[in-house]
Amino acid sequence: MSTRKPHILILMADQLTASALAAYGNTVSKTPHIDALARGGVVFESAYCNSPLCAPSRYIFMSGQLPSRIGAFDNASEMPSEVLTFGHHLRHAQYRTILSGKMHFCGADQLHGFEERLTTDIYPADFGWTPDWDHPDERPSWYHNMGSVIDAGTCIRSNQLDFDDEVVFAAQQKLYDLARDPDPRPFCMVVSLTHPHDPYAIPEPYWNLFRDEDIDLPKVTLSPEQQDPHSLRLRHVMALDRTPVTEQQVRNARRAYYGSIAYVDEQFGRIRHTLEQAGLAEDTIIVVLADHGDMLGERGLWYKMSFFENACRIPLIVHAPRRFRPHRVQASVSLADLLPTFVDLATDGQAPPGPEPIDGRSLLPHLLEQGGHDEAIGEYCGEGAIAPIVMIRRGAHKFVHCPADPDQLYDLGRDPLERHNLAGDPGSVAQVATFRAEVAARWDLDALHQRILASQRRRRFHFEAQRVGRPHAWDHQPMQDASQRYMRNHIDLDTLESRARFPAVKSNPFLNLE
Repeated sequence: MSTRKPHILILMADQLTASALAAYGNTVSKTPHIDALARGGVVFESAYCNSPLCAPSRYIFMSGQLPSRIGAFDNASEMPSEVLTFGHHLRHAQYRTILSGKMHFCGADQLHGFEERLTTDIYPADFGWTPDWDHPDERPSWYHNMGSVIDAGTCIRSNQLDFDDEVVFAAQQKLYDLARDPDPRPFCMVVSLTHPHDPYAIPEPYWNLFRDEDIDLPKVTLSPEQQDPHSLRLRHVMALDRTPVTEQQVRNARRAYYGSIAYVDEQFGRIRHTLEQAGLAEDTIIVVLADHGDMLGERGLWYKMSFFENACRIPLIVHAPRRFRPHRVQASVSLADLLPTFVDLATDGQAPPGPEPIDGRSLLPHLLEQGGHDEAIGEYCGEGAIAPIVMIRRGAHKFVHCPADPDQLYDLGRDPLERHNLAGDPGSVAQVATFRAEVAARWDLDALHQRILASQRRRRFHFEAQRVGRPHAWDHQPMQDASQRYMRNHIDLDTLESRARFPAVKSNPFLNLE
C-alpha cells in the first residue's frame, strides 16, 4: 500500500528517561532497535515533557496545550471532549487514527479523536486518583510507595507484561490488517506501552542481560536536609520518608528498569519488523518518545512529579531517512510541539490554522535543519505540590517557580546534574527577576490555584457519589464483531481467503469477486 501522504507510527514508552538510553549517552542499557532508529533519525537532545505525570503529559502530547489551558491538572483530570487533539486534526486530513495501549484518558470520552482503539487502558478512567491540596499532609493511599524499589527484581508475569504483550499483539495484527485493507487513507498509529514504569519487575531473560556490578548508581545523592521543599513533599507522597531503601535495593530497581527498557526495545523491534513485513515501512515516519522520565534514585528521589532532568527530560527520535537527514538537535523542545508537527507532516505544511490556539510549535524546521525554536514550558499541578509549579527551559537555563517554594535556576550547560541552584546567587539577581517577570506575564498563578482546588473538590465529590448504588464505568471496552471475523457465512469462502492472504496470490479460478 502506497500513498503520497506518510504514515505516522508513534512508539511510546511510559516513564522512560532520556538518560537511560544509549542514544543519549548511557553505557549500561541495551537497546539495539532504538539505537538503530536513532542512527537513522533525528535525535532531539533536549526534549521535555510539559508536565511530569502520566495523564497530564499525555493530554498535552495529544492536544498541544498546557494544563492551565485545558484543565489537565493530574492523573484523575478529564480532558474535555471539545479539546482538539492530533487525532481530530489528522482525521480532517483524511488519516485513519489508531491507538493501541495506554493513554490514561479519564472520563466518558475514551477516544479523543482516535477512530479506533484496539485495547483497554491499564489505568482507571474515573476520578478516584484525584489529589487533595486541601489536606496536603495526608498521603494518598492509592499512590505507589517504595514497595516498587524494595521488592524490585525478577518475575515470571506481571500486570504490566499482560498489558504490553496485548498492546503489541494488537498493533501487529492491525498493521497486517492495514496492509490488506482497500481503504486508501494513510494511518497514524500510537503504540503506547506501560514499561519501563515501576514496579521494577521483569522476567529473568531481561534481568540477566546485566550484571549487578555493571549497574550504575545515582550520580547525585542528597540527604533530606539538602533537598528543596517540593522534593521533601515528594518523599512524603511516595512514603520514602518512612521506608528508606538500601544501596542494593537501589541497584536492583535500576537493574530491573534497564531490563524493562530492553523489553520495550524488543517490542519496538517487533513492531518495526511487522511494519516491514506488511510493506509499509518506506512510507512510514516512526516517532519514539515517552510521557515523562524517572528519577531512579537521583537526588534521593524516585518516579516523576518534578522538573529535575531525570523526571522531565525524555527521548524524542524521528526516523524518516527518506525525508530527513539523520542529525541531532540541541535546542529545547517539548511534547506540546508534536501536534503541530504531525499536522505539518500530514499536510506538507499546508494545513490552515486550527480553530483554537495551541501552546506547541512545529518541529518541522528542526527536522529540515532550518532553525526552529528553543523553548519548553512546563506546569505541574499534581501530587506533592501545594500550589502550581511552573518551568521555563530556554538556552542553557532552566527556571522553576512556585509561589509556595523558593525559586530554582540552573545553568544546564555548566551544571547538567543540577547541583547548584543559582537563584540565590548575587550574580543571578537580574536573570531571576527577568524570569519572574515572564512567569507573571504568562500565568495568573493565584487564579490557577483556585481553579485547581475547585476542580479537585468537584471530582472528589463526584467520585464518592458515583460509588453509591450501581456504578457505571467509563473504562474503554474494545468492541469486536465476531460475525465479521475469520470464517463466517457473510462472504464467499474463496473471496474471504483471497482478501485475507498477504501477500496476495494469483487469482483463484473459483474466486467470486462480485
